[in-house]
Amino acid sequence: MNILVTGASKGIGNVIAEELKTLGNVFVTGRNENALIACNAKGFCVCDLSKDINNLVNFIKEKQIDVLINNAGEYIYNNIDDVTVEEIQRIYQTNLIAPTYLISHTVPYMKAKKWGRIINIGSISGVMGEANASLYSASKAGLLGLTKALALELAEYNITVNTINPGWVDTELGNDSIEESAFSKEEIIESIPQRRFVTPEEIARLCKYLISEDARGITGQGINLCAGLSVGI
Repeated sequence: MNILVTGASKGIGNVIAEELKTLGNVFVTGRNENALIACNAKGFCVCDLSKDINNLVNFIKEKQIDVLINNAGEYIYNNIDDVTVEEIQRIYQTNLIAPTYLISHTVPYMKAKKWGRIINIGSISGVMGEANASLYSASKAGLLGLTKALALELAEYNITVNTINPGWVDTELGNDSIEESAFSKEEIIESIPQRRFVTPEEIARLCKYLISEDARGITGQGINLCAGLSVGI
């Protein structure tokens, strides 16, 4: 099993990569070479998904990836009338276009093996919407549409496609986004039914389960791992 985790330099991706080492060969990609080296993975590829990703595509071909975890993502908190063309392009490129392109290059190896796993890390903001984060919400919602369509397209090849939609996660990115928002951490926790942030380890263990044969019947799903945030208040 050859696994690629994007955005593995830190946070959720880093924890996912560590969790999946018992399953097979884990390869990682991200922007920070030193952080990727520290992952102690089977191999790594330095790549910025908002820019040219052809080197990562070549890496995928070389390693014959059959489990793809599209974890890398970027968040912008801004009014829609203040966003720039550059921000729009960067968010969609990183959160939706790059994952789609990477999938298109991993699927041939999965089809050849008649087995594969694609897991997209979305967001509860892509399910419910988030004011002042419209670019982020829209790009993550796009992953859900992609997931459903590809699940149908690839089902006959024993390839499953799912998206995990975390709520607030206790990571550096999660805490940074609090600073950008109009609410304090205490106010945000008060809005979450379980009164807590999700941990990266919970997401990593769910990835591990979705890769397993026990989860082979789960495909085309958006799984909300959000401490009850999607249910209501």
